[in-house]
Amino acid sequence: QVQVVESGGDSVQAGGSLRLSCVASGYNFPNGCMGWFRQTPASGEEREGVARIDGDSKATYGDFVEGRFTISKDNAKNTVYLEMNSLDVADTGIYYCAVRRLRCGSGWSLLAQSKYWGHGTQVTVSS
Repeated sequence: QVQVVESGGDSVQAGGSLRLSCVASGYNFPNGCMGWFRQTPASGEEREGVARIDGDSKATYGDFVEGRFTISKDNAKNTVYLEMNSLDVADTGIYYCAVRRLRCGSGWSLLAQSKYWGHGTQVTVSS
């Protein structure tokens, strides 16, 4: 049974940084896909892809990231990280982690369809 738990969300001022962590216990698929989505006031009910990292450590980012975020993983710890810098008020939202046994594939849909999701961690950026 895979359980996904996010942590690291906090309240910060614009321009600040945060590091999110996601531990996927029971997950032992080093070639699988791990990633982050978020739900913001602007996205409404939609969860938009923030960053994903594939089994070969290839990283892909949402267009809005613009070089500010870095995703990384530690296979030994079944953990994926999201380092976020130059945070903007528009980054405020709930950040969710998702993992998949198989590779990411192209686009966000395969990871988004995974049954392994965390409950989210709140990120609040104030001006």
